Amino acid sequence: MMDNVSVIRILYLSGLNETKNQRFTLFSLTFLCYCIILLVNISLILTIILDKNLHEPMYILLCTFCMNGLYGTTGFYPKFLWDLLSPVHVISYSGCLVQALVMYSFACSDLSILAVMAYDRYVAICRPLEYHSVMSKQRLFKLVCFSWLTPFCIIATNICLTSRLKLCSPHIARLFCVNWIIVKLACFPSDTIVNSIVAYITILIYGFHGFFIIWSYMYLIKTCVSSIENRAKFMQTCVPHLISLLTFIVTVLFDVMTMRFGLQGFPETLQNFVAIEFLIIPPITNPLIYGFKLTKIRNRILEVIPLKNK
Repeated sequence: MMDNVSVIRILYLSGLNETKNQRFTLFSLTFLCYCIILLVNISLILTIILDKNLHEPMYILLCTFCMNGLYGTTGFYPKFLWDLLSPVHVISYSGCLVQALVMYSFACSDLSILAVMAYDRYVAICRPLEYHSVMSKQRLFKLVCFSWLTPFCIIATNICLTSRLKLCSPHIARLFCVNWIIVKLACFPSDTIVNSIVAYITILIYGFHGFFIIWSYMYLIKTCVSSIENRAKFMQTCVPHLISLLTFIVTVLFDVMTMRFGLQGFPETLQNFVAIEFLIIPPITNPLIYGFKLTKIRNRILEVIPLKNK
């Protein structure tokens, strides 16, 4: 039995089995979506990098946010576009683990960056005189490293534990690789106990991130109510964060609920959309929200639009 399960090196993705007749339409829409994601995120990143007036903690964190969006979507779209044009949808076991690492670390990094953004807004509004000393370049660098490296290391630990498992089935009923599904393919359930423990610890860590973000904004709302100036600052700089947080929570919760309870009986197209909406909606809406809402960025973008000079 061990010899049989050890030979599984190729996994089959079955999320596109019922969409053969719409492959080229899906390819066109997906390619367009990915191009929009690249355009809006790269535009915002370049705007912040090239304009020295935007080299402030809030905008640097926003730049980090967009870079993470590019990282996560790059782990999905190129492979998905290739699958749409391929008759067989396969991925190597090692490639599957790498894709799962990218997907999970992207989602966790998003939450970490939102937590750092919430802390930045707390300091800016509640301790304005100390802002530049608290959010120094050194501390900002540490916070950015924390928001990227910590999720990557935590998820890498989960993936390393998964990589030791022997699989009894090569079939994954998703459009992309998901760690918990790979674990479910393990031949010996007793081997997955450590995986489950580490997975629950990871959920607790990022659940705490979510709690911290919600508490921070509740505190900020309470603080800003009594001051017109603080209310204006909150509406200008915090509302985009709240919209991004809400978008993130809704899309991730949808995905978690479908993984937990499933969508049996619903069309495969709907199931697929729910599974990948966190790779569609936030990467597109976040740059647009910040680009239109934050005055400095909006003005800088309008300056490079030729129509403004006419």
